[in-house]
Amino acid sequence: MSLRNVCLMLTAILFVAPLAVRADDESKEGSTLVYELRTYTANPGKMADLHKRFRDHTMRLFEKHGIKNIGYWVPIDKPDTLVYLIAHKSRKAADQSWSEFRTDPEWKQVAKESERNGKIVMHVESKYLTPTDYSPLK
Repeated sequence: MSLRNVCLMLTAILFVAPLAVRADDESKEGSTLVYELRTYTANPGKMADLHKRFRDHTMRLFEKHGIKNIGYWVPIDKPDTLVYLIAHKSRKAADQSWSEFRTDPEWKQVAKESERNGKIVMHVESKYLTPTDYSPLK
């Protein structure tokens, strides 16, 4: 087995398999797994605060509300930007998860405390994505 095939297999085992939605789950909701690509631009001097909030609170709260954490990145040429990918069981589930997340008392407290010295995020962009039939992530 080639190194490339081993890497693809490990990727599937470690990252894709936990995301798989059983066929009966899909038929119950009438939709399929969707990804959400989000980009946050931090206010000047606030990137460390944004990382801390995600590291210490946000990722756990996402999982609590059915939002699956996939990956988090900082573009090399934009160090004040956080790009991340999350997954939802469906577009409808995404709306429900975000609604629950935004009204969670713990999240409200975390947001308030983390912005004690000013707003952390200047701009948010969100795009919902569905994988192509040839995508390793489906």
